[in-house]
Amino acid sequence: MRFFFRSRQFKIIVAVFTAVVLFTAIFGWVGTRMAPQADLAGMISAPFQALAAKISDDVSDFVSAYQDGNQLLLENARLQSELNDLREQLADYQSTLSENEFLRNYLGIKENNPSLTMTPATRIAKDSEDMYSGFIINRGSLAGITANSPVITEAGLVGYITEVGLTTAKVTTVLSPELTAGALDNRTADSGILSGTSALAENGCCKFYNLSRNCNIAIGDYVITSGEGIFPGGLMVGTIEQIGSDDYNTSIFATVRPFVDFQKIRNVMVVTGFAGQGGLDPNGED
Repeated sequence: MRFFFRSRQFKIIVAVFTAVVLFTAIFGWVGTRMAPQADLAGMISAPFQALAAKISDDVSDFVSAYQDGNQLLLENARLQSELNDLREQLADYQSTLSENEFLRNYLGIKENNPSLTMTPATRIAKDSEDMYSGFIINRGSLAGITANSPVITEAGLVGYITEVGLTTAKVTTVLSPELTAGALDNRTADSGILSGTSALAENGCCKFYNLSRNCNIAIGDYVITSGEGIFPGGLMVGTIEQIGSDDYNTSIFATVRPFVDFQKIRNVMVVTGFAGQGGLDPNGED
């Protein structure tokens, strides 16, 4: 609005208003000095007086509207500020709810493994050079993350940490041949080894092998970690989809579909400690 008062239109209005006021004043003064012609002067000046009054009223209305407009702008600014504050409070509230839900999902794992200590992390990037769904998380050595730390979600085992930086770390998944872990059939307790292969990884699966010929595993059984090596026992891995035997027909293996959807992972927990931690290297070395 302030630019209107500097505009050419506003200047014209002021000039016309000033001229009308002066012209009216002159005729009023003449009328008082020329009594016989007072009626004539009044008749002549009357339209100009009316016009002056009209312009004065319009200007007054305009100024009032301008002042009201300023008040509305100030009120809108105040309301917008309050709205922004409410939005920030809502975002904080939703973030707290999400975090609580995230932690609540791990209560079952914690109850079954009370010695576990865990650090939350978020996937921030895929590892483009890893064909086994490896990814990068936003926690590193500054957060107490170390190599060989198991990584889980509420659904089960994801993999383990293979590379650590100050603020990031690389996660290698159960789909990778780099990972080997002791595992059990949750129903029969038949034991074997869990690892990945390039062929199975293409279908999002891993291998449960070195099972006894006399084992009683069945399709649909759950596979869990046995607690040997770097992984705590009792972590859910996946469901047996297929069963076969090795080339020499001396042992049984099974194809396992992990409970974790590696393409949809967002938040994870890094297991930083548990009772009995240690043992075999995940790569199968002592």
